[in-house]
Amino acid sequence: MRFYYVLALLAFVAAESVHVSPSAQTPAPQTPDYNAYYQIGPDSVSHEGVPKGEVRGPFVLPSQAYPGTQHTYWVYVPAQYDPAVAASLMIFQDGQAFKDMEGMLRVPNVLDNLIYRREIPVLLTVFINPGRTPEQPEPTPAEWGDRTTNRPTEYNSLDDRYARVIVDELMPVLYKEYTISKDPDQHGIGGASSGAIAAFTVAWQRPTHFHKVLSIVGSFVNLRGGDAYADIVRQSDKKPIRIFLQDGRNDNRGVGRDGTYDQRRDWFYQNVRLMQALTDKG
Repeated sequence: MRFYYVLALLAFVAAESVHVSPSAQTPAPQTPDYNAYYQIGPDSVSHEGVPKGEVRGPFVLPSQAYPGTQHTYWVYVPAQYDPAVAASLMIFQDGQAFKDMEGMLRVPNVLDNLIYRREIPVLLTVFINPGRTPEQPEPTPAEWGDRTTNRPTEYNSLDDRYARVIVDELMPVLYKEYTISKDPDQHGIGGASSGAIAAFTVAWQRPTHFHKVLSIVGSFVNLRGGDAYADIVRQSDKKPIRIFLQDGRNDNRGVGRDGTYDQRRDWFYQNVRLMQALTDKG
């Protein structure tokens, strides 16, 4: 069974390929609202006869990496989970959005369907929210927390602090509660936008723990220097990471309110740069 199928099947169905030359790209003109035409795929809905897993939580994880903050998380436990058999692991940033059963992804349904069809292994999945202080509001599917939580610092920074949250703070708790494989080939991590670059940073910083990354419209742009990743990849030793990169030409193309184009803030261009760097690195 090929665990990485879940990475491809959770990507937006309307995405365009990033396999184009960045030198040929120019900022896209104003386009219609394609979200108006988005349709939920069959794997994102519940089907009769498919055993349903259980989403447990919310749980609260205090953080030493970011003192004074805490992370809320939930754990999806497949119906087929057997504590006597080590399960695979997937972790989603912005967990409140990925577990939202009224949203665009409805990941628990996807997991139910793919595990039932044996297209992915039994997969314990964690939905973790950005860190916040006890006084700050919890992110919601509509408000992901950029203005109210620690999300910009945690997700867009290229240091190892968020990797410490996942590997040093969260995973020991998971290993204590569940039987999880410690093989990094059986560990995936993903997210959307800033959650995607955060997922890549965790794998980049801790490749002995995560070998698979899902990036949906990843913010590999100059929010906090994320556009440097393409050059970092080229200059670093090869790491055993496999990444599913998704983005499209209708993403934010780096045109400011004054009409000025900033290539370092062009989401599509920077995703292509990273894709090419990873491809060249092998």
